[in-house]
Amino acid sequence: MLPAPTSLPDPYEERDERFAACQGDTRLEVLFEGARFAEGPVYVPAGRYLLFSDIPNDRLLRWDECSGAVSVFRSPAGHPNGNTLDRQGRLVTCEHSGRRVSRTEHDGRVTVLAERFGGKRLNSPNDVVVKSDGTVWFSDPSYGIASDFEGVRGESEIGARNLYRVDPADGRVELAAANLEIPNGLAFSADERRLFVVDNGPNQIRAFDVAEDGALSGGETFATCTNGVFDGFRLDRDGRLWAAAGDGVHCLDPDGTLLGRIRVPELVSNVVFGGPRRNRLFICGATALYSIHLAVNGLEPMID
Repeated sequence: MLPAPTSLPDPYEERDERFAACQGDTRLEVLFEGARFAEGPVYVPAGRYLLFSDIPNDRLLRWDECSGAVSVFRSPAGHPNGNTLDRQGRLVTCEHSGRRVSRTEHDGRVTVLAERFGGKRLNSPNDVVVKSDGTVWFSDPSYGIASDFEGVRGESEIGARNLYRVDPADGRVELAAANLEIPNGLAFSADERRLFVVDNGPNQIRAFDVAEDGALSGGETFATCTNGVFDGFRLDRDGRLWAAAGDGVHCLDPDGTLLGRIRVPELVSNVVFGGPRRNRLFICGATALYSIHLAVNGLEPMID
């Protein structure tokens, strides 16, 4: 018999009465401990497993939903950070030390999707999402070149920290937004008419309008972090944002109101919805992987 995962009691802090309808399990599960800095969780429904990054240890880890076992998926892995799946269910990864965005093919080969813009090397791609048209959108701050802890210390060749998109038709890397101080986590709304982006400069989530051709406009403040900094986040089916912060996971209403939070005993870096019903929120803390079943469902992955 497999040992039961460790549980932590009393995970919810309500700030708004609307948060009560979101709450599920009364305990937060600890699924894995021992990372140096966990990041980039992505749930793979075809295999019922979760992949997540351990950046300083330069490895991708795999948590199996059926057995609860954790194994090394790939190491070295380019000091991976954000991960997602594309329309074909292939893994797309931001690599700090590789200073690139890569795709893992179904046969295990690794294809480079982006490593330069304007002939210059990227800084250290951080988070990534794939739109329904196949375009790959990623943030490129400089965390991975700031020291040898999360990547390899180096200079920025571009001299800026931008948001980019990759055209799947010809592989061109295009500038999506240059008016962000330190772009980080990002996610589209369900209808893809809005793109939410964390900007660690002002410590906010900003909301951009997305035109049919992918052009961004707006960029108004959606929410400001009240503890620590925002990092990765995901949306549920009702448009709420579940965002990593310094004191747990913040639940933000579609109007930007902080409804409440899930208490986590350490800084949180990223989250993702998973499980057969996508009602299980997986949470990457700094050193551990947690999960909790909620009364809401995450957006369905766009997989053909």
